[in-house]
Amino acid sequence: MLDERSTRSRVAQRLDELPVTRTHLRVVLAVGLGLFFDMYEVFLAGTVSTALTSKFGLSGTGLALVLASAFLGMFVGAFFVSRLADRLGRRRLFLFSLLWYSLFSLLGAFSPNAATVVACRFLAGVGVGAEYPVSDAYLSDVLPAGSRGRLAAWAYTCSFLAVPVLGFLSLGLATQSPLGIDGWRWLLAIGAVGAIGVLVLRRRLPESPRWLESVGRHDEAERALEEFAQAKPLRRQPSPSPFTATTPSGEAKKPLTTAALAKQPYRGRMLMLGAFHLLQTFGYYGFGTLAVLVLASRGFTVQHSLLYTALSFLGYPIGSLLSVPLIHRIERKFLVIGSVIGMAVVGILFATAGSPALIVIAGFAFTAISNIFSNAYHIYQAEIFPTELRASATGWTYSLSRLATGAMPFLLLPLLNTGGSTVVFTVVAAALVLVAVDVAVLGPRTSGRSVEAINPR
Repeated sequence: MLDERSTRSRVAQRLDELPVTRTHLRVVLAVGLGLFFDMYEVFLAGTVSTALTSKFGLSGTGLALVLASAFLGMFVGAFFVSRLADRLGRRRLFLFSLLWYSLFSLLGAFSPNAATVVACRFLAGVGVGAEYPVSDAYLSDVLPAGSRGRLAAWAYTCSFLAVPVLGFLSLGLATQSPLGIDGWRWLLAIGAVGAIGVLVLRRRLPESPRWLESVGRHDEAERALEEFAQAKPLRRQPSPSPFTATTPSGEAKKPLTTAALAKQPYRGRMLMLGAFHLLQTFGYYGFGTLAVLVLASRGFTVQHSLLYTALSFLGYPIGSLLSVPLIHRIERKFLVIGSVIGMAVVGILFATAGSPALIVIAGFAFTAISNIFSNAYHIYQAEIFPTELRASATGWTYSLSRLATGAMPFLLLPLLNTGGSTVVFTVVAAALVLVAVDVAVLGPRTSGRSVEAINPR
């Protein structure tokens, strides 16, 4: 068995110096497909709430509860469950979170009343809530430094295919009842059954060598590292990031505890991400969950609102694809800042657009830019914390976005009803500008650097 000092420097350095292999691609696919159902659940809120408005006569507080329930569950999952990924491992949490989500999403499809829908969506959200923090941590753990941004962006691109898929499924099912079963029930069941299929793929993933090494399981870390090292390299290797720096080597140091998050530089990073997630939610999730309601409030029919929204949602995977070269070539801190400003500008255009064509163009531009933003910050937030605290710090700060999204209907729906769509998107734009200032002042640079170099001990 290698001594602790040589194992710690060997594992991190070898992971960053490996070529991209088929095992890396399997990681990207398995993570991306799992996150597909995270996105599916997030954007299902608007469709389900619209359908249940007529089914159960919901309005006011009842409608807000349906919109908020899954996000409140996601807060619980991100805050509490993601911590277990630092204690029990990334792989176990991958399997648990998807299984939990599938069970309660399927039960939700059989709900006899609105109260049961709210309860099942809350519980399904608990499983989904851990998905992004654990996935972000795992990708930062195992992907080579020079290709980390590009490969992670491909995983997120897989996930965002869920948005147009859901948009067009909703268009076909939301107002229909195939086989005499309400369309919204089909939408819940489709998500549950699909997630079960991803479990099979995820069972073959190796555990994170960095995590194994950080908890003292050095022999297992070496074996997991060999799964990556001995896999067949891609015939054509991607070019390294222009920012790539070498991984520092040196003596092993005592593993950090959560108390380190109260000290610099991590205290400042926690504060930055806390404010970031409370505010970015208004733009990113505000559009996805309220777009149909915003258009309906302006006099468009439910069918037309769903159509315009589905067309706008095509921007999610396309923007995610555009992010792949941008994340590789542009410092992630600056890409986050630039894209969030772009969202603020285009959001105002969406709110004030008069013609259907302009609504679709503005909506498409907003969703495309928002996924450049989303991919960049998901990679960014996991890079700025050390391995043994990565899932915890990411989960705790990211949970605030779910909490804010749960509260958002209670804040934005009254604004929509009293002030209209322009007032709503003015508030959204102001929140996004504050996000840009927050990152500009407090955020470190990360592109192409090893996670050990980004996170001093």
